[in-house]
Amino acid sequence: MTITPDNLLGLEAYAKIRKSSKPEAIVHRRLRSVHLGEHMTLQFEDEHTIRRQIQEMLHIEKIFEQQGIQDEIDAYAPLVPDGSNWKATMLIEYGDPHERKRELARLIGVEDRLFVEVEGHPRVYAIADEDLERENAEKTSAVHFVRFEFSDAAREAVRAGAGVKIGCDHTNYPAHVAVPPETLASLAGDLRA
Repeated sequence: MTITPDNLLGLEAYAKIRKSSKPEAIVHRRLRSVHLGEHMTLQFEDEHTIRRQIQEMLHIEKIFEQQGIQDEIDAYAPLVPDGSNWKATMLIEYGDPHERKRELARLIGVEDRLFVEVEGHPRVYAIADEDLERENAEKTSAVHFVRFEFSDAAREAVRAGAGVKIGCDHTNYPAHVAVPPETLASLAGDLRA
C-alpha cells in the first residue's frame, strides 16, 4: 500500500493511539533489525516502519498542512522497499564519543562494503546514500541509508527459504552473520516474484 496523505492518521487520531501502538512498533522494528558485529545495526524498513516514522515526524513537528504532510511522505517514502530490494537504515554505534570519532574516521566507505549473501547466489553489495552524500574526507556518518537490489533468481531463492547472510568486508570492520529465521521470514515478504 502506498503512503498518501489520505491514508495517514490526523494529528489528533495519531495522538490517541501513539502510546498504545508503540510496543507493537518496537517489536516489529526489532524483528527487522540485524546486528552486524558489536557496533553496527541494519534496521530493515518496510511500509509499516516508514508509516510510523512519518506519523512520528508529523506528531513531533505538529505538521497538519497538506504540503507539510506531503513533504514528509516525499522524504521517507523512498525508504519503502519496492519488491525487488531490501532497504535499511544502517547505524554505527559507539557509546564513547572519542571512540566514535576515531572509528568513524577508520570506517570511511564502510557503507559500500555491506553485502547480502543469498545461499547459492553472488553477493549483493549495498547501494548507499542515494539521497545525499553522508561522508567526507575525515569520516563517515553514523547513519546511512542502503539498498540491496536482488536478481530475480536471488529473490526467488529467498522467497523459497534459502539461507541468507549479511556481512561487511571493510578492512576495519569485517563481520558476517546469518539472518535469523524469523527476521528472514519478515524480509522475504518484501520481495515479489
